[in-house]
Amino acid sequence: MFIIIGLGNPGKKYENTRHNVGFDTVELLSRRHGITITKLKHKALLGDGKISGKRVILVKPQTFMNLSGESVREILEWYKVPVKNIIIIYDDIDLPAGKLRLRPKGSAGTHNGMRSVIYQIESDEFPRIRIGVGGPPEGWELADYVLSKLSGEDKKKVEEAIVYAADAVEEIVKSGIDVAMNKFNSLKL
Repeated sequence: MFIIIGLGNPGKKYENTRHNVGFDTVELLSRRHGITITKLKHKALLGDGKISGKRVILVKPQTFMNLSGESVREILEWYKVPVKNIIIIYDDIDLPAGKLRLRPKGSAGTHNGMRSVIYQIESDEFPRIRIGVGGPPEGWELADYVLSKLSGEDKKKVEEAIVYAADAVEEIVKSGIDVAMNKFNSLKL
């Protein structure tokens, strides 16, 4: 079983913002595979289904981004899956808009949501998919930037990256993180 977690902030106010690309990817997977994400449990919305014949739980934590780890910890404790069987999808300001980066493990970098996850589950040994949203323009506060809506060319690039991120999740479930990294880290987006 795999637990696929998209990071984001709950509520209409945050829809289609840079910080919610993880939610957007999980929503795309739910539509592709007919998995409804409606069960409220473990401080998250969950959907249970199959991808490539394997059971998956799609997750959208309903804590705010900086507390995402609380939800992830509760889910891991409940389902008792190995940490390497979670896949976390999130935005990354250190990557150009639309660029994907898959990793089998690693630090949180500058992302507070990932910092919370790693702190709460006491491990960074899980696959992650980072979707580049670019850095804030001169004079912008970081929080204002990641909570702003995408527009123009950046919106187009990030929407395309979300499709590839969903493809990458499917590849990880089917063939493993190494195969997925070889396939998606080299994409010219």
